[in-house]
Amino acid sequence: MQHVDTAKINTDIVARYQYLAEFIGFTKEDIDVIHSTAPIVGPLVPSLVDAVYVKNFSFDATKKYFVPRQAGYEGELPTDMEHLDLNHPQIKFRKMMLGRYLTKVVTAEYDEKFVEYIDWVGKIHTTKGGNSRINVELVHMNALMGFVNDALLATVNGLEGVPQ
Repeated sequence: MQHVDTAKINTDIVARYQYLAEFIGFTKEDIDVIHSTAPIVGPLVPSLVDAVYVKNFSFDATKKYFVPRQAGYEGELPTDMEHLDLNHPQIKFRKMMLGRYLTKVVTAEYDEKFVEYIDWVGKIHTTKGGNSRINVELVHMNALMGFVNDALLATVNGLEGVPQ
């Protein structure tokens, strides 16, 4: 049995990433496969982003998080959920940010800088970063990550020449 320094994984983001990667069996080989898909998956990112937003907008429990101002967005805000559509400037801004994230997932080195980036992405969906009025409940984050995971796996599994 391996010892896990639980105090450290709760305070050191790199140690947490290393623990989680080992726990789920995420290896350098997995990262290499992810990187090998970048030339094919990269151009599909806009479609995946659109699918994520269509899914988020199909439930009031998730759509409500798109009304408050996102950190970094300086433009016009929607007045409420009923006046928020997929073409709103704040949604276009958020789509751009999600597109950057998904592109990084398939292109970035999985190093300390990347671990800090994905930690920041997580934090901006809580009161620990970004807008203090946005605190996406874990159930919705898990649902979205499951949706994105399924969409990415379906895309990658449909590619020729990618190890399964």
